Amino acid sequence: MRALKIAGAVAICLIAILIVVFVTGARSGFVTALVQDRIEHETGYRIAIKGRTEIGVWPSPSLTLHNVTLDKPGSSASDGRLAVGEIRASFEFASLLSGIPRISELAIDHPTLRLPMLRERAGTSLPVGPARSENTPAHEAAFPIERMTVSNGTIVFFDPQIGSEETVGDVNASVTLGADRKINITGDARPADRPLTFTIAATPPAGPLGRLNIPTELTLEASGTPAHRLTAKAEVRINGDTLLINGLSGSLDDGKFNGWASVELASKPLVKIDLDFQRLGLGAPPPPPLAPRAGAQPWSDTAIDVSGLNYVDAQVTISAAELTIGEARFAPAAVEAAIAGGVLKATFSNLGAYDGQANGVLSIDAKASNPSYALRADVTGVRALPLLSGLAGFDNVDGRMRATADVTGTGVSLRAILSSLTGTASIDVRDGAIRNLNIAKMIRALTSGTLSGWQEHPDQATDLSQLSATATIAKGQAVTNDLFLAGPLVRMTGAGTVDIGSKMLAFRVEPKLVMTTEGQGGSADPVGLGIPVVVRGPWSEPRIYPDVAGILDDPAAAYAKLRELGQGLFGQSGAGGPDKSGADFGKTLDNLIRQGLGAATGPAAEPSAAAQPSQHPSSRDPSRDKPPPVDEIMKQLFGR
Repeated sequence: MRALKIAGAVAICLIAILIVVFVTGARSGFVTALVQDRIEHETGYRIAIKGRTEIGVWPSPSLTLHNVTLDKPGSSASDGRLAVGEIRASFEFASLLSGIPRISELAIDHPTLRLPMLRERAGTSLPVGPARSENTPAHEAAFPIERMTVSNGTIVFFDPQIGSEETVGDVNASVTLGADRKINITGDARPADRPLTFTIAATPPAGPLGRLNIPTELTLEASGTPAHRLTAKAEVRINGDTLLINGLSGSLDDGKFNGWASVELASKPLVKIDLDFQRLGLGAPPPPPLAPRAGAQPWSDTAIDVSGLNYVDAQVTISAAELTIGEARFAPAAVEAAIAGGVLKATFSNLGAYDGQANGVLSIDAKASNPSYALRADVTGVRALPLLSGLAGFDNVDGRMRATADVTGTGVSLRAILSSLTGTASIDVRDGAIRNLNIAKMIRALTSGTLSGWQEHPDQATDLSQLSATATIAKGQAVTNDLFLAGPLVRMTGAGTVDIGSKMLAFRVEPKLVMTTEGQGGSADPVGLGIPVVVRGPWSEPRIYPDVAGILDDPAAAYAKLRELGQGLFGQSGAGGPDKSGADFGKTLDNLIRQGLGAATGPAAEPSAAAQPSQHPSSRDPSRDKPPPVDEIMKQLFGR
């Protein structure tokens, strides 16, 4: 509103000067001096007209100023400044003769507005002069312009401390003021190379603006991917340098909201917001199914710009019946955030997340050129599949999940942040499945050759009683020594390192077969593979092979040696001695293991369906009256 008051004062000055010209016939140079002195006296701003001044009579009286600048007396390079290529004011003879002169159109072409962005809050930075008071009587406050247009404008936000600049270009706007005091503003701009259109409608009531609410409507539409649309209605009141926004309601995309807000503009802006959404969507959805798997692509090097946190202080409370981040859904959700001195701290408490809850704190410190990030989060009782799939496109683990993270990182891109992570993390998934992978069959496949990739099959799964690990993270390297997997037929322990920044794995695990279909609490001891297994390479497609010296150099010889030694799954029997009972025991044990892993017990035999590892939790239908084949073989093996 201060800008409108200044524009009104400038318009009144132009009208007065034009009347002087017509009455006295003064020359343009004299007119220029009059314009400069009158505007500085009325607004406290200094105007410099460096170009020519033109006075027109036909088809209507007009005054045109070229190469105009507007700033404060005694201003420095760190202060705001307006430079305009051309200002043209058109009048109607009738208004000049009526004694109430008005500008029919004020056209501002190629303006450039430079606004400093302050990092610290201070006293008022706006000029104090004889500008009109908020309590100006209504008959004097009438805006003397019917229509104002801005074309080819540019807004430059600059940091006087470090010299950085952000530009909003292609600013075009049209302002019309009706006889009913209604102000309509329409226009478009291009912030960050994204088209933005805006519409503002306000109806100031008669009387001092500082004492009355102004009904205001706003519409913003941002094109691009994703596109957003904001509509809002509110009662706006001007209280000195503070904008009070009460009775705020509207919608962001398809989510309705209501609440209130205020903005202090005297120095570094202080924004206070309290909004309640029916539905709030944040972030872009994950790529479509036909896109390459996220794990196969490197992390993005696109710069993440959080420098804007330095130039605004804020106190924000957001609640939502439903919050979506990408395709992940949280219901209900409540977030409290504060921005002060370039540091954002956002706290989320008791977020409803897929039958569980999430709590945590996210901090971003944008003061330095290399921002730092900190996350402390605790997720409890959450269904892992929809959460991980919605947030990261990871759809291989299902079950009830408990996870914690306390990590910090620095960087200007996602890859840099993840490559610098330091802290701790843990995950524990119970009573679920690893989808698209049959670990038992993968272990069996290692008897004949190394594997490249995870051998994924959409119609297969590995049932889980538990999958857990804790990790210590330093410089993007997550190290764990307690990887544990337990299922009805499989146990696996291991240790290794995950290079988060480069998406690489280096693990050494020991898979074992369980001689019962009982789950985690089964009493039978598992039978070891005999040889640890190495998992190494990109986490989307690592190499998987037994940990035997030279196995990658001469696989055939290594596997022959394994068969000769009779190492558990890798041989037909035991040591090959003369004791026939020992050989029969080894052969029976080997057949048992092969059945448990889905392999044939003989050249022509096929395992029964019940002996196969379960394909998915929903596909199991074991009979309680008929013992499973593994238990039958155990009874045969031990004679009971």
